[in-house]
Amino acid sequence: MVLTWDIIRRTIEVLWLINDAIAIWTIFRSQRDIASTWAWLLVLTVFPYVGLVFYLLTGRQLSHDDIFSLQKEQKKFQNHFLKRQQALLRKHDLLPNAESSNRTRRLVELNLANDSAILTFNNQVQTFINGENLFENIIENIKQAQKTIDIEFYTFYDDELGNRMLDALVKAAKRGVKVRVLYDASGSRGTKPKFFDPLRKYQGEAQPFISTAGNKFWTSPRFNYHLHRKLVIIDHKIGYIGGFNIGDQYVDKSKKFGHWRDTHLRVVGQAAVMMEVRFAMDWNTSCRKSKLPKFNLDQEIDNFTLVEPSNDPNLVPMQIVSSGPDSQNFALRRAYEEIIAKAKEYVYIQTPYLIPGDPILEALIIAAKSGIDVRVMIPCMPDHAFVYRATEYYAKYLTRNGVKVYKYNNGFIHAKTMVSGSNIASVGSANQDFRSYELNFEANAICYDEELNTKLKQIFENDILESTLLTNEYFDKQSWWHKFKEYFSRLLAPIL
Repeated sequence: MVLTWDIIRRTIEVLWLINDAIAIWTIFRSQRDIASTWAWLLVLTVFPYVGLVFYLLTGRQLSHDDIFSLQKEQKKFQNHFLKRQQALLRKHDLLPNAESSNRTRRLVELNLANDSAILTFNNQVQTFINGENLFENIIENIKQAQKTIDIEFYTFYDDELGNRMLDALVKAAKRGVKVRVLYDASGSRGTKPKFFDPLRKYQGEAQPFISTAGNKFWTSPRFNYHLHRKLVIIDHKIGYIGGFNIGDQYVDKSKKFGHWRDTHLRVVGQAAVMMEVRFAMDWNTSCRKSKLPKFNLDQEIDNFTLVEPSNDPNLVPMQIVSSGPDSQNFALRRAYEEIIAKAKEYVYIQTPYLIPGDPILEALIIAAKSGIDVRVMIPCMPDHAFVYRATEYYAKYLTRNGVKVYKYNNGFIHAKTMVSGSNIASVGSANQDFRSYELNFEANAICYDEELNTKLKQIFENDILESTLLTNEYFDKQSWWHKFKEYFSRLLAPIL
C-alpha cells in the first residue's frame, strides 16, 4: 500500500513538472507583455492541464502567416494615400483655434505615426445613441445605395434585426449593387454560413474574418483575436462607425439587458473612404482563405481627393484609427493615453469593460490628482462574470484615487467613448481593457470638433442622471465573497 501511494505521489510530481515545463515553453515562445505572461503562468501552473486547455482556447496567438498578410495589406493600402497627406499636415493648422491646435497636432501626429491614420477634413457627422434609430438609417441608406455596400461587424446574428439587414442587402444586390459582408464567426455564434446564401444568389459576398475563417473548433480552437470593428460604408461616401452590432439585443429586444445604450457615428465625407480602406485590408487578408475576389484599390476608391481644412463649422476633422494583434504600435491604447495625459479640464469615458493596463490606469489617477475632472461610466450589470468583477475592482481602485466612477442603471451601457477638452473625442469599438488594447481588431473615429464634443459631453451628462456615483462607502459594504471575486478576477485581468 505504501509503495502504491509512493508511486502515485511520484507520478503526480513528474506530471506536474512536465506541466510546468510545457507552461514555461508555451508562454515564453511568444512575445507578450509581462502582465499577460505572469497571468498565463499563474493559470497554467495552478491549474495543471486544465489551464493548458484554457490556453489553447484563449491564449494562442495568430499565425505569423496571418500577421504578415495583414501587415502587407496595410502597407499597400495606407501608403497609397500617405505621401499625399503628409505635406498637407505640415502646411496647415489642424483647427482654427490656436490654443487647442498644439494638443490636437500632437494627437494627430501620434495616430499618423502609429497607424498611418490620415487626417480627413470634410466630414459631416451625425450621432446615434439608440439602436433602432441607427439601423433604420443604415437600412434606408442601403435602400438608396447605387454602387457598393461594405459591412464589417463582430456580430451579425440570425435574428429579427439580422434578417432585416440581410433582406435589405439582398435587395440591393438584386438591383446590381456590389455587396460585401465581413463578420467574426465566433462573435456571430449561431449564424451559419448558409444564412448568407440569399445574398450570394445575387452575387453578394460574405465571409468570416481571417482569425475564424475556415477554422474548425477541434483543430484550431481560439477564443481571442476577434474582428471587433463595426463598420458600414456605402457608395464610398457614407460611413458608420461605433459600438453597435447587428442583433436584437442592440435594439432593446433582450430581456437580460433591457435598454441598450451605445454610441455610433454616421459620417459623410472623406473619413468614410478611410473606413473603406480599413475594410479593404481586412477583406483582402481574409480572402486568402476563400475564393472570393479581392478589393481592387485602383478601380474602386482611387478617386480619393485631399482637401484643405475648412472653416465650415459643420465639417469635422477626423482620423480613422485602428489597432490589432498584427501591430505592436498599440495605436488606440496610445491615443487614449495621450488624450488623458494632455487633458486640461476634463476627461469623460464610457466603457462596458474597465480593465485598463497600468499606463492608462496611472494616467487617469495622475489626471484626477492634478485637478482634472475625470469621470468613467460602466454598466450596472455583467455580460461576462469574470470581466465584470475585474471591472468592479478597477472601479474601486480608481474611486479611491479620486476618479469619479458612475454605474449606469438604465439598462446596459456598451458605448466606447472618450471626450476631452473643447475639441477631442473618440468613438468606436475599442473598450478600456487588455482585449481591446492588444487582442482584438478595433477601429475608432478620433474627431477634432467643438460642436461634436459639446454634443458628446451633453450625452454623458444626461446619462449621469440615470447613473449612481460609486463611493468608498459603496465598496466597503460589499461582502467578503464579493471582494474575493473582484481580487481573483483582477489577477486574470491581462487575459480576460
